Amino acid sequence: MRAPIGHFDTATPAPDCLDELVGPVADAVRRWGGSVPADEFVHVDTDPQWADTAVFVEHYGRELLERSANCVVVAGKRGGETTLAACVVLSTTRVDVNGVVRRQLGARKASFVSMDTAVGETGMEYGGITPIGLPAGWPVLVDSAVVDLPYVLVGSGRRRGKLLVPGKAFAELPGAVVLEGLGVA
Repeated sequence: MRAPIGHFDTATPAPDCLDELVGPVADAVRRWGGSVPADEFVHVDTDPQWADTAVFVEHYGRELLERSANCVVVAGKRGGETTLAACVVLSTTRVDVNGVVRRQLGARKASFVSMDTAVGETGMEYGGITPIGLPAGWPVLVDSAVVDLPYVLVGSGRRRGKLLVPGKAFAELPGAVVLEGLGVA
């Protein structure tokens, strides 16, 4: 199969290569029930040595810079309660943690979580965290610009490999809330 975006040697519908995904991501693909068929989620093999964004787009396609999203884990705190959430924004932007995220979570303070917390809570590898397969009950805050793209490159749960996902599928993830201005330049 040919990847819908980028230039990858190997592209496979995600349901056909569940063994390439970490457990929570494979389970989410297996159980997917959104309007976009799961076989439109495409796994592409990537080499971790080209993980740095500048090197990655040079190797796999310059158009990917504008069609890539980052998924970061944040914590919102109010009183003694902490809410973990994921934020999905285009890779050319940064998450508005102290504005949009803090207000959406109803938190007094919001911040990025440590690498150990992100990895431990998601069951995914750092640098490969994806919004697909996150723990039940987590809010998944998605910038509207991500949803508007035909296909988006995002982590696969591992450092090796990425997923190409139709943008509108992000709005259908469990716990998804689409927000304007979540990603800022």
